Amino acid sequence: KTRHSAVAGFSSRRVNDLTPNPPPCHRNQQGRVLAPKSKRLLRLWREQLEVRYAPRSVTQYLMHVETFRTWLEARGLDLAEVETRDLLAYQSALYAHRKADGKAYSAGYQANRIAALKNLFRFLTRRGYLLHDPSAEVDLPRVDKRLPRVILTAREARKIVEAPDTSTPFGMRDRAILETLYATGIRVSELGNLTPYDVDTEDRVLRVLLGKGRKDRNVPLTRAAAAAIEAYLVFGRPKLPGSKRFLFLQDKGGQMHRATVSRLVGHWAKQAGVKKRVTPHTFRHSVATHLLKGRADIRHIQALLGHASLGTTQRYTQVEVSDLKRVLQRSHPRGR
Repeated sequence: KTRHSAVAGFSSRRVNDLTPNPPPCHRNQQGRVLAPKSKRLLRLWREQLEVRYAPRSVTQYLMHVETFRTWLEARGLDLAEVETRDLLAYQSALYAHRKADGKAYSAGYQANRIAALKNLFRFLTRRGYLLHDPSAEVDLPRVDKRLPRVILTAREARKIVEAPDTSTPFGMRDRAILETLYATGIRVSELGNLTPYDVDTEDRVLRVLLGKGRKDRNVPLTRAAAAAIEAYLVFGRPKLPGSKRFLFLQDKGGQMHRATVSRLVGHWAKQAGVKKRVTPHTFRHSVATHLLKGRADIRHIQALLGHASLGTTQRYTQVEVSDLKRVLQRSHPRGR
């Protein structure tokens, strides 16, 4: 059976001018719209991604599409020839793919890769470079909305936050970072992008610029977090080496990266005697849980964490085992 290209004008023999929506006259005898080569359309897609998404998300999307292109090339196919059946075959290949230990990859692993392809083909369709979207009939794997594996108790969080020695510049920095994570639930990428101009310790407000989804938000600080940041800015940060552009600096200066913050949090958790595997995101989960237990409104928590959907925040409203134990003790005939 002859394969018909879903992409207009991807044939290496016929390349036309780049136009977002080619006019009806730019059609061949089969009625297919003529368009530029695939690499030029991928460049357009990348430029669109860079406007809408954070750099890390752009990198991941490009990587996922490049993996798909490699898979196509191994089968003698070009991106121009992609049909729904090819995407379904690729989805099956992702499902069958195994880790080094033989275990299957998660549904989230598969969903992220298919989502990148759907984003690409949807973009090309809307711009008029596709006659139809081959990914429209491909469903994303269902990803279970599971509760976070690790939640700190209020006592554990306090022990970690208070672990650094604040008599040193680096200790002041680490204390300020931990206080900020626990006060705001800020994402580690957002924390790394903070500058001194984004914090107001007098009004106790943190400005998160271009957070996830390219959205800005103001986040309140606790008194403890504001005091720790103020001490760091006055007595600690001026003594750290290197560029001073960002609020929190690496040991040798410059922007604080994700891996560095993760090591820092893990180190102080161990120093505090907390046996759990603690990451920066653990503080984010813990903040939401502690605020809910303190009867905070879920929409306020959504605004604090910068969740686009209330459904993302609602996973923290699951009834905890400790609450169920109290209900069982109070209400069950043999619970007393």
